[in-house]
Amino acid sequence: MQAGEGSPQTGTMTECFDCDNCKESLYGRKYIQMDNGPYCIPCYDAHFANTCDECKELIGHDCRELYYEDRHYHEHCFRCFRCDRSLADEPFTCQDEELLCNDCYCNEFSSKCIACEKTVMPGSRKLEYNGQTWHEHCFICSSCQQPIGSRSFIPDKKDYYCVPCYESKFAPRCTRCKKTLTKGGVTYRDEPWHKECFVCTGCMTPLAGQQFTSQDDNPYCIKCFGNLYAKKCTACTKPITGFGGGKYISFEDRHWHHNCFNCARCDTSLVGKGFIPDNDEILCRDCSNDL
Repeated sequence: MQAGEGSPQTGTMTECFDCDNCKESLYGRKYIQMDNGPYCIPCYDAHFANTCDECKELIGHDCRELYYEDRHYHEHCFRCFRCDRSLADEPFTCQDEELLCNDCYCNEFSSKCIACEKTVMPGSRKLEYNGQTWHEHCFICSSCQQPIGSRSFIPDKKDYYCVPCYESKFAPRCTRCKKTLTKGGVTYRDEPWHKECFVCTGCMTPLAGQQFTSQDDNPYCIKCFGNLYAKKCTACTKPITGFGGGKYISFEDRHWHHNCFNCARCDTSLVGKGFIPDNDEILCRDCSNDL
């Protein structure tokens, strides 16, 4: 802000003319013309001059007068409360009734840039994060050294990275597509995968959140694994996967689901019971005795 200035108008009278206050002739003397008439200099100073808010003395007609918020000052009295610097032609700030030049105000009340340690001037573009302040041009990516500005960033200890640099430097990469994982993903064999990249080796169905198994380190859905690698039930010929708590029974080179291991004649379950093999069939003891 800037203080205003004021100064009276003076003139010289060559005709017979008297001071409106003391009635003394103003012939050949300086005077000041007011609305109600002319005044000699002493009368003007005594009746109309303002009092300096700083030194409490009158501000004479021949002094440069400055005013601010209904307060009047001599030019040499209008100065910074801290450094005593003249504020007559300088921008200034009023803080708790004290007049301060911009430098003193900034040094005392403005924050300092954490990067360059210089004052962040009022009104300048800045960035504040975690209780610290930067000039906008000082807040740069620790990797590419470019100003981050209003873009998103990622803090890492005492460093700050723009998102592309952070992903390139730190983010894990998908085992399949080799692109960075910025969120989510799954882990298989201690390796990261995008959810959409973690698929069955056989049918390419996404496996995230689904039951799966592996063969030669390759993941398979239950259906593909059963069709490709699981033992087949001798009775129903369907795969025996063992998932979901399923149990199976093996005899010689043949295999059965628990609920398929039944007598070929009477269909009685033979689980936990004795049985008699008859060529490709298995029989309970009763049916075997009837032969």
